[in-house]
Amino acid sequence: MLKPSRRGVTALIAAVVMVPLAAATLARKGAEVTLAAVETDVPVRVYGLGTVEARVLSKVGFTVAGRLVELTADAGDPVSKGAVLARLDDAEQRARLAQAMALADKARAQASNARVGISKAEATKLQKERTSDRRVSLTRSGTVSEEVAGDALTAAKVAAADLRAAHGETSLAEATLADAMAQVELNRVLLDRHALTAPYDARVAFRHREAGSVLASGEAMFTLFDPARIWVLAHVDEAASGAVAVGQAAEVRLRSLPGRSFAGTVQRIDIESDRAAEERRVYVACAECPPNLGEQAEVLIDVARLPKALLVHEDAVSGLDAGQGRVWTVEAGRLALRAARFGLRTLDGRLQITDGLPDGSRVVARLPAGAREGDRVTVKQ
Repeated sequence: MLKPSRRGVTALIAAVVMVPLAAATLARKGAEVTLAAVETDVPVRVYGLGTVEARVLSKVGFTVAGRLVELTADAGDPVSKGAVLARLDDAEQRARLAQAMALADKARAQASNARVGISKAEATKLQKERTSDRRVSLTRSGTVSEEVAGDALTAAKVAAADLRAAHGETSLAEATLADAMAQVELNRVLLDRHALTAPYDARVAFRHREAGSVLASGEAMFTLFDPARIWVLAHVDEAASGAVAVGQAAEVRLRSLPGRSFAGTVQRIDIESDRAAEERRVYVACAECPPNLGEQAEVLIDVARLPKALLVHEDAVSGLDAGQGRVWTVEAGRLALRAARFGLRTLDGRLQITDGLPDGSRVVARLPAGAREGDRVTVKQ
């Protein structure tokens, strides 16, 4: 059996002596803890995940049925207000318009003849009235019999009746002309509806049908959107949505451009939340965002900026509920558990301590395992 060397025995004795000595030293010094520091100019942001959407999105189509014979726009094309996007076969409608115009010309001629008839009836009436007046005056001198004068008076009355009839015929002819002109205008409007035009400066998102297709009235032909009015529909956790307000600045990040971010502004907050997902819909306008409709986007909303704040991670808070909880503090070199009130929460899960701690206490950011209230500790810088 080998005998231990003198050096080994000495090392063993030293180890036996040092272990109790180290334990005693640690007991006097206490476990090391990290304290939460007061920070300045702390941004408070709320995260949302959503998609790029168009604020103005329109499905446009023909208001009349027909066969598609011409297409001048496709998905992705920019179009100006009033530009023709597509046309339907309009041969039948052109024939209807020509027929209506012919009927209008006929009605116009009839109205003109009726007005001439009024002039003729007025002249006849005037001539008959003058003749009647002369016959009446000659009756007094005995030159003309009363029977002749009576016939002249009757002829004058007949001429007046003919004039009234001419006015009636003219009114009827003018009404017929107005109806014919209205038919012309109606058929012209229907003809114009065979051409589909852009209602505003837009970009084509989808083209739903191809040339040769037979379309029903009101069927969507194109989906258009305004590329100058793009926003992100973000879904924000209800628990964090209380601090979000219209007008707040935001940062938008797209999946297709991971190295870039775009400035945005909160434009609208839906009153009704998603009951299943427990999320609120927040719309963030983004003037510089590419119009990649439907693309996933991340949104960071700046809800506040704290000039000076004492922050502790929520993992270091016990019993957190309704903005209150308990945190560990260092008081006179020993651990204590204190109730505190909290304000805003940062995106990385830290809570702003607003009230509840005694003067002179310092909040523990990280607690060593097995620590208990009253233990002596040292502060780790």
